[in-house]
Amino acid sequence: MSVTPAQGEVWWAEAQDKRRPVLVVTRSEPIPVLSWIVVAPVTRTVRNIPTEVALGMSHGLPDECVASFDNVQPIRRSFLTQRVGELHANELDEICRALNALADC
Repeated sequence: MSVTPAQGEVWWAEAQDKRRPVLVVTRSEPIPVLSWIVVAPVTRTVRNIPTEVALGMSHGLPDECVASFDNVQPIRRSFLTQRVGELHANELDEICRALNALADC
């Protein structure tokens, strides 16, 4: 049984012999019918800039890190292999905040 990812979830993405955590950015409603979704890669390099969303142990990750919205990218939904965790309900607006910062809106 496969699980459909949702916006705000952290997943392991595997492609071309590389594995890294990513934050799902695409809104949840269309994900079941999409082959490609938009994600923000997770990195341990924290720069404390507006286009980052802070993540850590409470989100299922072993270290303090960030989702980098300066590097959002489309990936095949099938590359998401394992759910790690998710943003808390009161943190979901961080996705919109980081996207606004990315677009300088």
